[in-house]
Amino acid sequence: MAPDPPAGYPDMPDRWTLRYQGFDPVEEGLREALCAIGNGYLVSRGAAPESVADGVHYPGTYLAGCYDRVESTVAGRTVTNEDLVNCPNWLPLTFRPAGGTWFAGPPAEQTLELDLRRGVLTRSALVVDERGRRTLLVQRRLASQARPHLLVLESTFTPENWSGPLEVRSALDGGVTNTGVLRYRGLTACHLVPAGQGADEAGLLWLEADAVSSPLRIALCARTSADRAARVGTECREGSAAHLLALDTEQGRPVTVTKTVAVHTSRDRAIETPLRASRQLAAEAGSFDELLAEHALRWAELWRRCRIEADFDGAGPLHLNLFHLLQTYSEHSVDLDVGIPARGLHGEAYRGHVFWDELFVLRLLNLRFPELARAVLRYRHRRLGAARRQARELGLRGAAYPWQSAADGREESQQLHLNPLSGRWLPDHSHLQRHVGSAVAYNIWQYYQSTGDRDFLATAGAEMLLEIARFWSSAACYDRSQEHWSIRGVLGPDEYHDAYPWAARPGLDDNAYTNVLASWVLARAQDALEVLPGYRRDELRERLALDDLELDRWQEVGRHLHVPFHDGVLSQFAAYERLAELDWESYRRRYPDLRRLDRILEAEGDTVNRYKASKQADALMLWFLFSAREVRDLLRRLGHPAGHELLRRTTGYYLRRTVHGSTLSSVVHAWVLTRSDRRASWHHFRDALVADLRDSQHGTTAEGVHLGAMAGAVDLLQRCYTGLELREDALWLDPHLPSALGHLELDLRYRSHWGLTIAVDRRTVTVSLREDRQEPVRIRLRGTEATIRPGETRHFHL
Repeated sequence: MAPDPPAGYPDMPDRWTLRYQGFDPVEEGLREALCAIGNGYLVSRGAAPESVADGVHYPGTYLAGCYDRVESTVAGRTVTNEDLVNCPNWLPLTFRPAGGTWFAGPPAEQTLELDLRRGVLTRSALVVDERGRRTLLVQRRLASQARPHLLVLESTFTPENWSGPLEVRSALDGGVTNTGVLRYRGLTACHLVPAGQGADEAGLLWLEADAVSSPLRIALCARTSADRAARVGTECREGSAAHLLALDTEQGRPVTVTKTVAVHTSRDRAIETPLRASRQLAAEAGSFDELLAEHALRWAELWRRCRIEADFDGAGPLHLNLFHLLQTYSEHSVDLDVGIPARGLHGEAYRGHVFWDELFVLRLLNLRFPELARAVLRYRHRRLGAARRQARELGLRGAAYPWQSAADGREESQQLHLNPLSGRWLPDHSHLQRHVGSAVAYNIWQYYQSTGDRDFLATAGAEMLLEIARFWSSAACYDRSQEHWSIRGVLGPDEYHDAYPWAARPGLDDNAYTNVLASWVLARAQDALEVLPGYRRDELRERLALDDLELDRWQEVGRHLHVPFHDGVLSQFAAYERLAELDWESYRRRYPDLRRLDRILEAEGDTVNRYKASKQADALMLWFLFSAREVRDLLRRLGHPAGHELLRRTTGYYLRRTVHGSTLSSVVHAWVLTRSDRRASWHHFRDALVADLRDSQHGTTAEGVHLGAMAGAVDLLQRCYTGLELREDALWLDPHLPSALGHLELDLRYRSHWGLTIAVDRRTVTVSLREDRQEPVRIRLRGTEATIRPGETRHFHL
């Protein structure tokens, strides 16, 4: 038998269980994030029920789309931030043998187990009080996938060496703040004010809270019951309500207390008021076992749709990543008008904002849960007006989607950021990452290729594509001396470089990733017009006042945007070759971890803007989004005869200069290296797969999981190593299995087919379709083309 892992180290004894032994205050925040439970409507961190926010623990529950905007004073400036609100705490529950003190943790012994298959967190603990009375404690909790407004905590107490009265305190706490990220603690943290609390005639606790500045109201209602006779009292004060239970216990005889909590907000549909809805749901909810049965059934359905069989030892982390993705965005998210927060609903990092990370998530969802991908794109379409407004404020046309989005689609990027190493607040120019609009456009086109959903394209997708294309055409300026078009004053995904060291203004010119994507968007927008029915095409052109002259400009700009090169490789941006080389040997000797090289240099009075050093090499992102052949075609369209060696040279050049300061970097490098160095690709894949499990960014996972990297790691198995592409109304396959991976099999949804199975090994690709009434599927594999009809299976030899 293998030895138990050391305290603080995560153990996955099987592919469906995450386990922690003991208690480690340093690792508690990480455990709370990774042991969170959720259902797409809400996520609740895996904090101990008796804990409070004390710098070690951080109980937090976050409701999708619930934001509040407040002002703070930072470095003498007034700044405004919109934050994902920390919901009133539903979890508080503690106990004591009569005459003792309330248990406040930590226990003498403890095991945490997260059951990924069923979405249940179980805590087994031994509690010893000041008089030596030993109580075994087993707690199970879930956030119902069947009834998304319900949270349940079951606590079983077994007196081990004592008998007598047991007192249990079960509470709702509205006195919460947003203090889960250390570097934000100089900002205004209070987002909720009490709006009432009490206990009704049926014995249900209730609590309401209002957001400080938004019209948001949150209501919680709790039912606390025991499996034997109990004396129940209540205790209420402003912002808090509690049940006090007294039970007679005997040594060795367990007693179980179940706390069932319903949560609603004023954003919910089909309710009269949040409080009334919560009362009704809490009152009618069944027992823990009944709720668990229906909850587990829903999880079983989800896992059937996410089947990936791969013969390597990473099935546990693979399931963990999928689990947290499905907890953040699910069928319960679809009607909420919410995007996908970059850090999930697991903490307060990035203030719960939506970035471009959906680019990594939707590539996975398109082939598993296309209805969820469509809902994300609908979230973007509802904010098209805000994107148009931002373009106008920039003096441009079309739609400029913000780098950070939240409630209403305005730009939510921070104006200042804190460098913890120097203690200085610095200007933040991340809002110049205009490439987020291209990510939206890419997601639209990939969704259409995956689903063939022409209705969505006609009613929402094409309009966004056209307006994003219009923005890029408007943003481009013509350089007569060089006879090309340029896009100036932007940032690429790399983020380390936000200005030229010799320039007075922020921003860079002709970021290669930005320009090539802009060219691609301009071409796809016109393709989208061709796909639409003629009358709908005419309607859109009339609505947008899109004439032939403007379409001709799109062709001109899209074929002549400047793409910089140097030393035979693709440059990250114009004049990149003028930057200095960093003394890598010296810095690696002085700093074992260079992931936050930007902070290190700033603390030394220097700037990363001076050096050829990347957080994540954004020039390589092109080969992440497109096949090598497509990249060559894109560059040739722009007038660059890109050869087959360009990828190898460019990859090698930037690998030596990249510190992987983003969890997304390993995903991209794993993808790009597949064609040139499969061993290195596999190494980066394994790093990406366990980035949050191992907290590779040293403390950041405690503030919220990295959802893009989690989804991206799964998608490396789904699409990268199978060589799966969606284009030209066909599925393209070009497998490149690393030596550590001998077999890969997955079930997908493609163009209304619910039963598409792809199996890949070293010699064969097998594609099968379940019997249904859908259209056949076209397959392209290394020069071979085939059509597979429902009920058929085809074998291709590699």
